Amino acid sequence: MVPIEGKKISPTKKIIDNLEIQIIYAPLESKLGYIYKPTVKPGDYVKVGDIIGKTTVADIPLVATVSGYVVGFDEKYISSGKKVKCIVIENDFKEKCLTKVGKKQNISKLSKEEFIYLLKSCAVTGMGGSDFPTYIKYETDKKIKYLIVNGVECEPYVSSDAATLYLKTEEILESIDAVLDIMDIDEAYIAISEDNTSTIKHLLKHINSYPNIKIFPIMNAYPSGYERYLISEILGLTYDKLPNEVGVICDNVNTMYEIYEALKFNKPLTERIVSITGPGIKNPSNYLVKIGTNLNEIAMKVDLYKNIKNLSLMVGGIMMSSSMPSDDVIITKDVTGIIVLNGNEEKELPCIKCGKCSEVCPMNLIPSLIVSNPKQATYLKINKCINCGLCTYVCPSKIEVREKIKAIKEGLK
Repeated sequence: MVPIEGKKISPTKKIIDNLEIQIIYAPLESKLGYIYKPTVKPGDYVKVGDIIGKTTVADIPLVATVSGYVVGFDEKYISSGKKVKCIVIENDFKEKCLTKVGKKQNISKLSKEEFIYLLKSCAVTGMGGSDFPTYIKYETDKKIKYLIVNGVECEPYVSSDAATLYLKTEEILESIDAVLDIMDIDEAYIAISEDNTSTIKHLLKHINSYPNIKIFPIMNAYPSGYERYLISEILGLTYDKLPNEVGVICDNVNTMYEIYEALKFNKPLTERIVSITGPGIKNPSNYLVKIGTNLNEIAMKVDLYKNIKNLSLMVGGIMMSSSMPSDDVIITKDVTGIIVLNGNEEKELPCIKCGKCSEVCPMNLIPSLIVSNPKQATYLKINKCINCGLCTYVCPSKIEVREKIKAIKEGLK
């Protein structure tokens, strides 16, 4: 574990509402590489929740996040760094919904089958950066004993989970409690960074009426939010491929809030909180945005950037993402933060074989050896790499170790 600098936005700071965006883009490829076939054409009118794209990879649709007319298709960047085809919708700001939104009094009375159906139809996916379809975790036939709700946010600068947990405490606790009932899970742990004292104090005011939900402070270091580490630290359990092998499901804080929205209101996932911050931002804040918003439209509306030459823009976080070529990038469900740095590039030098990358690797790999011997990558267990970026962070030669390993892994597919 490595402490990493990066000032976080206080969860108590007011969220900036930026939902009034005229043009919304729905990428036809996800961060995970799911390809969606459009089910709409220019001129079609869509409502919030309308299915506008389908994929054969998972049973989860691409849905409209606003009501309005489809005006065409365009190519935009997404968080993976790829430029992909998008459905373009002109927002009419009427928020007409496909299904009637009604408030349920007791969301814990749903059956497991009804719960799974809602996760699919409301297009709930992992909002901690994975974009993994949430229903797949809960569709298991294995007995689940523990639910871990991940609010650690070990990435520098990013604090969208902390903001949601602070502002939506009661809703998240109700959601966790309902999931425990629906899935017959014994207990839940909310994992949170130990230095996030304001949110911990806030949670303690509400948690007493939920005896099966506990708070578990985690050290403030990177990558302490890694799923395997959390499960080992909290429960003392290890597993081979998936947490459900040891009776565990791990979900992100923002994902748990979206589960609440689906259970309580039958509401599809249409918006999220995003940290827009870093040394290049005038007023680092958490923003509430429509999914499908183009970052450059926010930039034009609120005058985001400081007058710094060679801005470097990272989508998601500085450790597990790459610099984007421009701010013409779409905020999708998986985008936790937008980090803007002073992008003065440092020259890459030859590897000095110092071994620092091996010292910090949470998977006990030898990153420098993998980079210098790509043909031996499989033997050197490259598939254990979690792309955390610590190797690049500590490299005194400024070698983009993570990017090189990522390229080797892609070449092995």
